[in-house]
Amino acid sequence: MAEELLEARDVSVDFRIKGTYQTALAGVNLTIDRGQVLALVGESGSGKSTFAMSIMGLHNPELTKVTGSIQLNGEELIGLTEEQYDQYRGNSVGMIFQDPLSSLNPLMRIGEQIAEAITVHNGKAQSVSEHVLNLLTEVGIPDSDRVAKQYPHELSGGMRQRVMIAMALANEPDLIIADEPTTALDAVIQSQILDLIKKIQQKKGAGVLLITHNLDVVAEIADEVAVMYAGQIVEKAPVERLFNNPKHPYTRSLLRADPENVQAGGELYAIPGTVPSLSEMDHHKDLFLQRVPWLDQKLVDADVADTLTEIEPDHYVRGTAWQDFAFPDEQEIEGQS
Repeated sequence: MAEELLEARDVSVDFRIKGTYQTALAGVNLTIDRGQVLALVGESGSGKSTFAMSIMGLHNPELTKVTGSIQLNGEELIGLTEEQYDQYRGNSVGMIFQDPLSSLNPLMRIGEQIAEAITVHNGKAQSVSEHVLNLLTEVGIPDSDRVAKQYPHELSGGMRQRVMIAMALANEPDLIIADEPTTALDAVIQSQILDLIKKIQQKKGAGVLLITHNLDVVAEIADEVAVMYAGQIVEKAPVERLFNNPKHPYTRSLLRADPENVQAGGELYAIPGTVPSLSEMDHHKDLFLQRVPWLDQKLVDADVADTLTEIEPDHYVRGTAWQDFAFPDEQEIEGQS
């Protein structure tokens, strides 16, 4: 039986904007088991990184309200003080940020930065230098002794991302959060980084929260997928089931817009509209339906989407509009049959 590592229940995040709190994340429920890779998928602005920052306790408490429950190994994280969070960051949770060049200190050598990640949690750890070199070797960096003496600007994008992974793994955390870890990397390096994350995750038995908008990345590495739109989970299922039998209109639109799914000579599908602003979000509705211009407006207005419904084992979908949803070309084929 799988061992539950992270449990998020009814997590909501409100940002204070011009004196008024507006909801960015609404009632998110997710679990990650030890040894599992959960992919959180959605467009930019859908709330993926907001959720990750809530786990890490990185929101500004003066401008943000985080409610609900996030438990890691049975310990509640929401409501911890900054000092208490410091004990979790790096030790129990490691995070790989999407832009290593802005995350690394340009004035410190690579080895010094990794050593700092170790000693800040373990005091005067023994053999820190050796541990640093072992970490660099583990993440596939050749000539680790030379790289440890270099500065971030002297490394390629793929090498910097490997350094970020080494820092995230420095204290062998139970949970690894990878926030768009392959952004701006070419396809070959992207594949190498994904293989590395999966290999290390399996070796250490850690859980992984993979945040991405790239469905090809999801197919390669994830065990389960949660699709997020406008601060809510709209569909959740094991990866093969989600790709083979997507239900929510947003999930189906994301898959149709994937370049990998374009037929030879066909046109790339573009999802109409954009993610709504915080002030436009009514989380009692299925907000994506506003971006489906061919749907009957009565159906859009009537769909109340407060909860996820299990439509088959381990497959959850928000709302009911998915039952009547079809793309215009599918409607034409149905009308001809």
